[in-house]
Formats: sequence, structure tokens, C-alpha cells
Amino acid sequence: MTSTAAQPRSLRKNPGVAALALAAAAALLAGCGSSDDTSDPLSEDTAGAASGDTVVVGSNNFAESILLADIYGEALKAKGVKVTYKPNIGSRETTYGLLKNGSITVLPEYNGSLLAYLDKDAAQESAAAVDAAVKTKLDSKLTLLNSAPAEDKDSVTINAATAEKYKLTSASTLADLKDIASELVIGGSPEFQTRQQGLLGLESEYGLKFKSFKALDAGGPLTQAALKKNTVQAADIFTTDPTIVKEKFVTLQDPKNLFGFANVTPLVYKSGLSQEGVDALNAVSAKLDTKALLEMDAQVQLESKDPLDVAKAWLKANGLS
Repeated sequence: MTSTAAQPRSLRKNPGVAALALAAAAALLAGCGSSDDTSDPLSEDTAGAASGDTVVVGSNNFAESILLADIYGEALKAKGVKVTYKPNIGSRETTYGLLKNGSITVLPEYNGSLLAYLDKDAAQESAAAVDAAVKTKLDSKLTLLNSAPAEDKDSVTINAATAEKYKLTSASTLADLKDIASELVIGGSPEFQTRQQGLLGLESEYGLKFKSFKALDAGGPLTQAALKKNTVQAADIFTTDPTIVKEKFVTLQDPKNLFGFANVTPLVYKSGLSQEGVDALNAVSAKLDTKALLEMDAQVQLESKDPLDVAKAWLKANGLS
């Protein structure tokens, strides 16, 4: 198994994250909140705000984080916990500090990406090991709850035509490409060509030698379009990208964990959440897998459904509300 240290998630999915983080921080300090927010603005002056009777559920500045915050927040509400939302705050550089000062009680995180933020050189050998390592690096006022099976991470994903041609399914693994990789063009960010979590690792861990590599973007619209048009037959796509559902792409399994770990995991301000709340969030994580998260992301990002409505429907369907 390859030791990996994934990039912080907010950075790899949000190229302009530095500017967003500054803007978010400025807005917070100026007293800006969400449209339905009646609580004090998040700032250093509100330290400990989350430790009262209200649990403050925050989210980072991308759609999936907002959806996950709604899922975890509504699960708490179902147990009678009073919840206030602080959506779309900013990047990890902002939200981690707000958790430490108690302005946020709960934040949906990604275990491997959080570990990489706390210790960029940390090895990632298993999901359990990643969780254990994170706990040793966290501020003493914070704790990590149980990780969900759901992951949002890099992957090698093939288009529908390629999957049909070679009879590959979502149960197929990267090893199944060994005899056909030489016939396929693979696409991704320029860095994917020289990274261990890229072509180097695909060759060393799975013996894959592709026909050629096409430099595109980091799982963004260029990569999605090239895969759709069959300009490339395989590409680095994030595992909960709604395009997978829309275009019937097939993500191949990575049994050697070349791409590390990015399990959805609640990060919590300890004194702000009761044991009943902890149990409620762990119950959600136990049932949340990548397939379910991908389907919900598609509803929100492709069908323009309200993430709160999507969250409530999933909780009800899974007996969590």
C-alpha cells in the first residue's frame, strides 16, 4: 500500500480558495451571516458561542459541504437539538479557527484532507489510521467523530463507451486496466502526470502504462468535457462529481488506496455537543456511503434541488429523522 498525503480538499476543488477565504473572513468580521441567521456574527469576539444550548453547524465554501452540513444538522434537530446553520463560510483555513474558538460546533470534514492540513507529511495507510493520526494533531478543544464510508477523492474514471467496450463496471478495479491501458488516453491536471497520486503511482502500484496523457484541469470542466467527447477515455475525476451520474461514467475501484483517504467525518467542538448529539452524528456517518452522497450531489448540483430538502429526504429514507 502506498503512503499518501492528499492535498487539502478545499484547495484542490477551489483554485481561488485564498481569495474566498479572505473574503469570507472579512464578511464574518463585518457581521455578515446567512440570510436566515439571527445569531451573532462569527469572530474572535464570539468565542464559546457554540457551547450554549444551540449547536452551530458550519460548512466550507462548496456545494457538497453545505449539503453535508444540512444532513448532520437535520439529524441533530430530529433528536430535539436546537441548531443554527452557518453555511458557505470559507476554506479550512478559516473554519478550523472558528471551530477552535467555539464559534462553530460541528463542521463536515474529510479525514485525509484534514490530516494533510494538520501535517502535510503524514502517511495515510488506512482510514482508521488516518482518523487516529488526526486526533493526535487536533486542538485539544476539538474531536473527530466516526468517519463515513462516503469519500470524495481523486479517481480514475472512464466514460460510458469505454466501459461498454471493455465490459467494465463500478465493481471493476484499476488492476482491470492492466491489459488495455496501452489503448487508452488518460487526462488530468498537468501535475497528475508527475505525481505518485497520478501516473507514477498507477504504474508502480497497478502496472498501468497508458497510450498517452492529455493535460487538462483538476477534475474540472475541461476534464469532464474531454471524457464526455472521448478525447480521453480515462480521467482523474472526483468520486462524488455529479457528472459521473449525468454522463454514466464509471469510477474504478482503488483497492491499494493509491489516492489516499477522504472520508466524510464530522469535526466537533467538544464542549458544544452532548453525547446524544454525538450518537446522532455517528448514526448518520454509519449509513452515508459514496453512492448516496453522489446521488444527493447530483440532485443539488444538476437538478437544482434545495440541499436542505435533499438532506431531509435522505435522513427520512434511512430512518434517521
